[in-house]
Amino acid sequence: MNRDTLLEILQTLSNTHGTSGDEIEVRRALRPYLEGHVDSLRVDAMGNLIAHKRGAGTHALRVLVTAHTDEVGLMVVDHTGDGGLKVETTGSIDARLLPGLEVRVGKDGLPGVIGLKAIHRADDDESVTAVEHLAVDIGARDRDEALELAPIGTRMTFATTAHPLGKLFAGKSFDDRAGCTALVALLQGEPLPFDLFGVFTVQEEVGLRGARVAGYTVAPDAAFVLEGTIADDLPKEEEGSPTSQVGKGPVVTVMDRSYIADPRLVRYVVQVAESAGIPYQFKQPGIGGTDAGTIHLTREGVPSITVAIPCRYIHGPISLLDPQDLEHTIALLRAALEQLTPEVIRRS
Repeated sequence: MNRDTLLEILQTLSNTHGTSGDEIEVRRALRPYLEGHVDSLRVDAMGNLIAHKRGAGTHALRVLVTAHTDEVGLMVVDHTGDGGLKVETTGSIDARLLPGLEVRVGKDGLPGVIGLKAIHRADDDESVTAVEHLAVDIGARDRDEALELAPIGTRMTFATTAHPLGKLFAGKSFDDRAGCTALVALLQGEPLPFDLFGVFTVQEEVGLRGARVAGYTVAPDAAFVLEGTIADDLPKEEEGSPTSQVGKGPVVTVMDRSYIADPRLVRYVVQVAESAGIPYQFKQPGIGGTDAGTIHLTREGVPSITVAIPCRYIHGPISLLDPQDLEHTIALLRAALEQLTPEVIRRS
């Protein structure tokens, strides 16, 4: 798949709105890219989109590759008398980013602005306004109009349109629409030596929930998780290493807050990368969590690893990635899966 096609898919998925528990539009956006390339496609009770691509039958393995469809966002939890929307976050969002941002509210994408007291009347201190003290302005005149336009439970996302930015690419929800793009590319490729189950999971940002169900359903012999991960490389600091760096290749997780990667798979993926001349880097341990955190605990246990695309400013209104990192991630995963044998994950 060429770069233009990859970025077209990423742009489509990034511009689609789908917070945790409300990923239906993302599933709908994904389907045209998958139909005709997989042997079956279905949605489970949780909302996971499960694609099955039969393999050549060389190895009797069932391999799961996941990428989550949900993005961080906001949910309406109350209304103010003057027509504002009180909100809570769905997923982790830094409250410092929110005041003054434009959002899209509800299924019709109603424009809204996260209200903040005018700078001329702001307090002199530098404290951050808590989310519960913010209100989203949708131009409603009173509580009744706000309630009609955006009932309790209405979702909202950042109003960002994906676009090139120099040699990089910018957009919202690259965590994990970048991973979804990589999984689409993998599923559009040639069959592997074994059966591949590509699952676009739901509710990762609120507790890895869809992955728990997907792992149980597929019952895989091994799992690879595709993510968009934090690249804390700008602004540069005098000391300390960044979590990962944009332009330095796929990010291999050794450990995060949700799991410890299977050391056999870590060694294997690194070996494949070095043999193929694909650049790679390690994620700074102990930060964040991914679907691997729950998949590896499924049934009798599943050898699992996360390979991610480094993205600046994730969980914010706009993220940046290097298209070459996306391409290298796809190349690395493809090579690793093509060469995967039962011996790689066999316990001694």
